[in-house]
Amino acid sequence: MKTKRGDAAAPWKRSDDMIGNEKQKAVSAIDEKAELITRTADSIWEFAELSLQEERSAALYCEVLENEGFAVEKGICNIPTAFSASFGAGRPIIGILAEYDALSGLSQKGGSLDREELIPGGCGHGCGHNLLGAGAMAAAIGVKAYLEETKRPGTVVLYGCPGEEGGAAKAFMARDELWRGLDAALTWHPEDRNEVATGSSNSCIQVQYRFTGVASHAAGSPEQGRSALDAVELMNIGVQFLREHMSDKARVHYAITDAGGRSPNVVQPRATVLYMVRSNHVSEAVALQARVDRIAEGAALMTDTTFERTFIDGLADTVSNHTLEKLLYENFSALGVPTHTEEERAFADALSKTYDGADYLPGIGCDYDTEYAERVKTLRNENGGAMNEFLLPLYQGEAFRPGSTDVGDVSWQCPTAQIHVAAWPNGCPGHSWQNVSCDRTAIGHKAAVHAGKVLCAAAIDLLNGPEILEEAKAEFLRRTEEGYTCPIPAGAVPTVPD
Repeated sequence: MKTKRGDAAAPWKRSDDMIGNEKQKAVSAIDEKAELITRTADSIWEFAELSLQEERSAALYCEVLENEGFAVEKGICNIPTAFSASFGAGRPIIGILAEYDALSGLSQKGGSLDREELIPGGCGHGCGHNLLGAGAMAAAIGVKAYLEETKRPGTVVLYGCPGEEGGAAKAFMARDELWRGLDAALTWHPEDRNEVATGSSNSCIQVQYRFTGVASHAAGSPEQGRSALDAVELMNIGVQFLREHMSDKARVHYAITDAGGRSPNVVQPRATVLYMVRSNHVSEAVALQARVDRIAEGAALMTDTTFERTFIDGLADTVSNHTLEKLLYENFSALGVPTHTEEERAFADALSKTYDGADYLPGIGCDYDTEYAERVKTLRNENGGAMNEFLLPLYQGEAFRPGSTDVGDVSWQCPTAQIHVAAWPNGCPGHSWQNVSCDRTAIGHKAAVHAGKVLCAAAIDLLNGPEILEEAKAEFLRRTEEGYTCPIPAGAVPTVPD
């Protein structure tokens, strides 16, 4: 299949330099705040707070943004660690998305080439959200400087979105119709490459099932017992048989979080299992989740137990917007990519030897188009080192990743696009100690600052380009014609599983 690379200029692209004088001033404002941006990223790295528990992280962002002149609203959508920070007046309204939650079991010393826990058993930013939030803040600071300088109408809003790693705050915000008030939303994610992201992802729903039975002596009076653990095991067996009868792109994962105890001679009166249901489209995930619920009911009937169902979170698949992707690519091309010192390159080269897959070809297009893959192979060979210091060609062909992100729910309510910026060496595995180590180095700092510049520059074009927004909105309406199926039921609140 031939790739739609979007190499030709978009019809609305101006003939003058993409980085004009006013835009350059905004980008320079980010450079002037680089120390604040990186200091904030390092503080969030040190806090390393888990999903929906980011109290210190959210408080720091709110303090910094208030000091920078933003109007801050805390606890938006009834989520204590969520916030918004806005500047400007009138439309268009451009949203920039920030995340700042960490992962359990990934405590790691920054800048280390070895697995060294900073806090035994502690948490760490294995997905780079300390950088993500700081880079998003950088973009908002740059756009604010532009609005102040030009006095043009328009509003920038930085959204603090907690709990991406198992909380799906953006989806809860989507249930409240928050994103429909935006003209466009932009974001980024640290990765091992520089590119404009595209394609769809899996939607995802998490539900916890807590079974309750009756304890009894397993030898003396087993007939009096009702095993909650049996119910969990039978539920798992039922789901195993379901796998043959679901979409090839669907996934069902589970973890037994409470097996009821450690004594085998006791009929276990309690047991808990956490399920994660994924499917390419959110409406399919909701339907598949209903089938898993019925299997839980059947397991309870077979074992004469009861169960409590707790909704944890849910999120939708992503909806691409090629119009915004082209705009991001033009600005990314104009600004270039982060470059590194010889010392930083040597660190990345050494770190790449601590994991497998350092020689893989980056970019989702490589999985779908052999010609595109050859172009990337050439770029990798010319690059030489482990850090990818080049921008991947724009890819806008078929693309799907089986992972999930609550950015998807935003993309169902307004035109949305994102970039990836190299913060780790090529092939660095996601959710790894190597990521955590890089996140506290100049390599990670450069990624955050540069991501802010690209998002800022694109946002300025949107503030001044009604024709771009019109095209992006028309594409958005076309791609979301079936309507948004919210995976969050009425009454559910963001919850951390037991």
